[in-house]
Amino acid sequence: MSNLVPLTILHSNDMHGDFLAENIDKNLIGGVSLLSGYVSRTRQENPNVIYTISGDMFRGSVIDSEFKGVSTVDIMNMLAPDVVTLGNHEMDYGIEHLLFLEKCTKFPIINANLYIKTNGVRLFNSHVVLNVGGLNILFIGILTEEIMSYAKNDTMIGTFINVNEAADEVSKIINTYKTVDIDLTVLLTHIGIEKDKELAAQLDKDLGVDMIIGGHSHTVMDKPEIVNDILIVQAGTGTDQIGRFDMLVDKDTNSVSSYKWQLIPINDDTCVADQNLADLITNYKNETDKKYARLVTRLKRQLTHPRRNQETEIGNLFADIFADSLGVDIVFLGSGSIRNKYLGPIVEFRDLCEIFPFGDAIYMVKVTGAQLKRMVTYLLRDDAFTGETEFYQINSALRVDYSYENKKLNYLTYEGEPVRDGDLLRVAIQNFHFNNMEDFFGIPLAEVEENGKAKVIATSSQEILDEMLSKSHLADAVIDGRITISDRPDKV
Repeated sequence: MSNLVPLTILHSNDMHGDFLAENIDKNLIGGVSLLSGYVSRTRQENPNVIYTISGDMFRGSVIDSEFKGVSTVDIMNMLAPDVVTLGNHEMDYGIEHLLFLEKCTKFPIINANLYIKTNGVRLFNSHVVLNVGGLNILFIGILTEEIMSYAKNDTMIGTFINVNEAADEVSKIINTYKTVDIDLTVLLTHIGIEKDKELAAQLDKDLGVDMIIGGHSHTVMDKPEIVNDILIVQAGTGTDQIGRFDMLVDKDTNSVSSYKWQLIPINDDTCVADQNLADLITNYKNETDKKYARLVTRLKRQLTHPRRNQETEIGNLFADIFADSLGVDIVFLGSGSIRNKYLGPIVEFRDLCEIFPFGDAIYMVKVTGAQLKRMVTYLLRDDAFTGETEFYQINSALRVDYSYENKKLNYLTYEGEPVRDGDLLRVAIQNFHFNNMEDFFGIPLAEVEENGKAKVIATSSQEILDEMLSKSHLADAVIDGRITISDRPDKV
């Protein structure tokens, strides 16, 4: 008779500092104290429970940014996950600071990718084996290749940069630890749902990978994807929900015998708040309120940023502010820099810092019309619509019409006139995107600098927004056709 052991795996990803519950229709939705209440109750009601987080605990809240992640680690320590893998935003305060934060955690952080180039030594443990209810469960951490963009300034740090190499690394780790009787093998990834499926397809079935619990693409799912007999799940973003597997693990065959997966809503109907954690968050909030509660402006109405891979009202507002303030011709504003879906009508400094937490420098480069056409065509490749790379918000002077089906520009105009190959235009780009210009724009920086040396034209993009919005009254922005994608499928 089979030796079946019950196991519950709870999982979150891309929490992004979503610490506070929201009042929606008189109900409390989300927040870490309610989330903790659900996790604690599940641990009490079930014999074998594991709670995992698949990256991006950091960024999105002034509680996080003001204390450079130390506050987040304190909060996560009280939430007490069993194992966590890194996301790309764990790099935002620098690798050295991340290594410091790891020393403050009371839970294991795993990552198989990051290593020191000179000797190949990993910066983190690649895996952990947890024993729960007599089950040995192997967790391996895999990070998005975007980490190369964040770590590029540190020439000593390397990473495996594609799914093929990640699959090879998973194989090496599993083969090395087959001496341990592993009952279940789980990959905690932060590479996005499409890359998860690619990774699953490349893994040898004999390795025995049972599931991939992922993050990065903020995917909300109705049921697991199954590729190469591997279950693949994500739990959206923030703390409004949590993923839950209830399964029976067969110790004789080292596999999942049966399972049920759900996306559980976190609210005051399904959870009782963890008051100790609520008090800790309140203490941090009281500290940040002293600095961040001041009024910046009142917009004419609430503006939106519903999806990153399309023109948005907030994107248009911010891109125009940068263009007007900096006196450049064109602004390419990373759509992922805008972290929330709504802004206003009342905008406090807290709101501005949470929706645009990046106070990075802005560079100006000069590009020819021909180069600009190449850049825009590259920016609008398929990966931009599936969330695999950045999409950009642009200022009102530029108009783009692109054929998704034919993969070409129908037209590109600047101030109502077609862009000519010989034109020379001043383009503003955020520091992070400037440092990875070829990766994001498909053109080497050296080629662009033949038109003139790039230079820093602002040391803090966030300060520009604060200053310009503070001077405005009832500002508004609409979708006005800056980026038109013809024959674009609904699914992207």
